[in-house]
Order: sequence, then C-alpha cells, then structure tokens
Amino acid sequence: MARVKISEYKAKQLVYKHLGFSSNLISLDANNSLKLNNLDPKKSYVVKVDQGVKGRFKKGLVSLDKPPQEVKTIINSYKKLGFNSFLVEEFIPHAKNQEKYISIERVKDGKLILYSNKGGIDIEKNIENVKKLIIKDDKNLKEIANFLEVNTEFLKKIINLYDELYFSFLEINPLVIKDKNIYLLDLAVEVDSTAEFFVNGFWEVGDFVSVNPKTKEEEEIINLSAKSQAAFKLDVLNPNGSIFMLLSGGGASIVLADEIHNQGFSKELANYGEYSGNPNEEETYIYTKNLLSLLLKSKAEKKVLIIGGGVANFTDIRITFKGIIKALEEVKDDLRKQEIKVFVRRGGPHQKAGLKDMESFLKKENLLGKVSGPEMVLTDIVLYALNYLKK
Repeated sequence: MARVKISEYKAKQLVYKHLGFSSNLISLDANNSLKLNNLDPKKSYVVKVDQGVKGRFKKGLVSLDKPPQEVKTIINSYKKLGFNSFLVEEFIPHAKNQEKYISIERVKDGKLILYSNKGGIDIEKNIENVKKLIIKDDKNLKEIANFLEVNTEFLKKIINLYDELYFSFLEINPLVIKDKNIYLLDLAVEVDSTAEFFVNGFWEVGDFVSVNPKTKEEEEIINLSAKSQAAFKLDVLNPNGSIFMLLSGGGASIVLADEIHNQGFSKELANYGEYSGNPNEEETYIYTKNLLSLLLKSKAEKKVLIIGGGVANFTDIRITFKGIIKALEEVKDDLRKQEIKVFVRRGGPHQKAGLKDMESFLKKENLLGKVSGPEMVLTDIVLYALNYLKK
C-alpha cells in the first residue's frame, strides 16, 4: 500500500457529498482565475494553498476572512512562492473553544481514532488532551460522538466512506460545531494509491497532491493520455526508488504494487501507473521513454524495471513491445552502465512474438533479468526482481 495525499478540494467533495452537506468550493490552478468572478461580494473567504503542505497555516499559506476583491491578489502572492494549486471557500466565523479534532488511521488491529475537544493549529501543543481509541466496529463510536458533541451517525458515515474509498488516513482539524451545525474547516485525506482500480473514479491519480510540482515526465504522460484513445497514467512516488514499473492494466498494476508492499519494499517503489486500451507502438514508445528518463535519474544504487501485466484481451503485445524496445534501444548504454536489469511477465494477443522479441533484445544488450508469459504466476516476476536487488 502506498499512502498518497489527495487535494483538500477532492477530499471535501467526497466527504461533503457522502454526508449530504452543501459546498461552494472553488479549486484553482495557477492559470485559471475566471472562477473567482462568481464570488459573492457579501461574503468573506478563506484562501489556501492546496498541495498537501503540512502546517500550512503557520507557514502563511492560509488566508482567513478575506473579501472577494483580495482573493486574486492572495493567490498571486502564493504563485510567486512556487505554488500552483489553490482552494477558495466561504469563511465560517467561530470561537476558538468551538474547534475540535478527529483523525482516523488504518493500523494493524483496526482503526486508530485520535480525538480532542481542543483542536486547531496548536493541537500538537495540547497533545495531553488528545484521546486514543482503536476500533474494529461501530461499538465505540457513541463514546467518541458524545465527547465531540456530534451525532453518532455522522461518525458512521465518515467511517463507511473511509472504508469504501480506501482511505488510509483522514484528519479534520478543526472540526467546528456551531449552532448545531457541523463544519469541516480543514480536511486532510490520504488514500491507498494502489486501490484506484476499485474506487470507480471517485478519486484518481490526478487528485494526488505534492508540495513538489509534477515532473516533466508526468506532465508529458498527462498530455499523451489526453490526446489518445488509450489510457496512460504515471505518478512518481519516490524519484530515487530502486523499483520502476511499466505496467499494463489497472488490475495487474494493483496486484504487483501490493506484492512489492507485502515483500517489504514499498519505500523502494519509484512509480505507480499503467497503460491500457490497446495503445499503438508510438504511444507506448513515448510512455516508456518518459519512464526510462525517471529510471535513469534515480540515485538508487541498484535498480530494476518490471514490465508486467495480466493476459490482455485486446492490447497487442507484439506492437506495444516494439514501442518499449525502441525506447530501451535509445538508452541501452546508460541502462547497462547503471547495471539495470529488466524483468518481464506478460500475456495476450501475439504474446509469443512479442516475448521472443523482448527476450532477444534484452539478452543481446545484457539487460535481461527474466522474461515470461502467463505460465508464470503474475506476482512471481516481482520476486525475481527483488532477488536481483538483494544480491
């Protein structure tokens, strides 16, 4: 499992809809300010940098109680600091003693719930007031709800959404109770990135946020996917990781990423992504070229490339492998110099020809780790790659 932050905008969209709350959230990137024209001149607003920055209020990246005419100026000041994603929402006046705290984190024995009636930016200074409880079901929710002065049903809905959408962590700080209404003034959510296939588009790679801007390679793949009938995804998890994956199909990519985690190498996983929808040779070449660029930049001492996937129904293995081999050919000397080995497990239309071409190329260039078709259990290719890293 790879825990990845999603934008507060997306997190609030998901949670508000599930709770039946109304929302007037505005999400902006660095090049889009037209949405600000719709701000209500009678209201005040909160402007935030929405890139997963921890402690952003104390870092001056949150502006409170601002009139509409100042919002654009504030966003421009954040842009000058290098940020490019922002959230604008209505300001909710409240007293300090109305701020509470709750977080949920998945742990071995269930869900760890931290909660306090003294929330806000100084929660860490008031750590002695934070209560802890590990829950496996709904039995203890009433105790937490009574302490926070919220309805038990509110917590049940939060927990249900947490499970349904594969959240790994959720934090509401502050949680404000005012005139019997509940306000989630600040919401942070991390998801299990390997579960994207199971959430039916409720969140996706494009919702992941990072203090660091996307690499040029990630941007290239976003553009490639937008222009193609096929689908391409690439997200950098650890730029200096030792395990790079070139995967086909969402289901197989999740299984292989999970296997890396289960083997204790999740911190070494450099990227997550996949291609699907029968891409042509040129598209596969472009995708592979960008992934190889990231692979060669990694400062890991030893590195592997796993080319994996299930048994395709439509994607032509021979054609896609031609594109992959073309990209490998261009950087074969650099790959050899860094002693990178390539491990392949794939099946589908024209697999025999595709696998033969791939194995022949990798052998000739001294890049061969292992090449196999669907006769090999899908996850075994991960074990071969990890054995090479362990040597």
